[in-house]
Amino acid sequence: MLNRLHRPRRLRATPLIRRLVRETKVTQDDLLYPMFVTHESISTDIASMPGIRRNSLDDLCREAEEAVELGIPAIMLFGIPETKDETGSSGYSDSGIIPSAIRKLKKAFGDSLLIVPDVCLCEYTSHGHCGVLDGAIVLNDATVEIL
Repeated sequence: MLNRLHRPRRLRATPLIRRLVRETKVTQDDLLYPMFVTHESISTDIASMPGIRRNSLDDLCREAEEAVELGIPAIMLFGIPETKDETGSSGYSDSGIIPSAIRKLKKAFGDSLLIVPDVCLCEYTSHGHCGVLDGAIVLNDATVEIL
């Protein structure tokens, strides 16, 4: 004879019950559309992320407009810098790619689009770490000051 365990499935019995008791519901309001922006003059596809591009500053607003039209309330900006250094200065320079992109997007969309910039320094540092280094140690306080 089989040993049958009692497995209550009443909360999964029908689509309506599952809808009523599910823990998480993801809607358009929960989405951030990832956008990569570069100083390059031509936008290019990112092969490992189908449908996502490295956008030039000129194409950035056109791409953001598509997100707005789809009802996505926010974009997350990732910068592709022209230069990298030990402290990631192109990530926070007024003429850096992300500050330039934010100004352009704010002018075009005002408060109708939430812009979330990626502030991690790893893309902007020559060593690829997320902060300022002293040898092999990340200097948290110096990094927070920069951020």
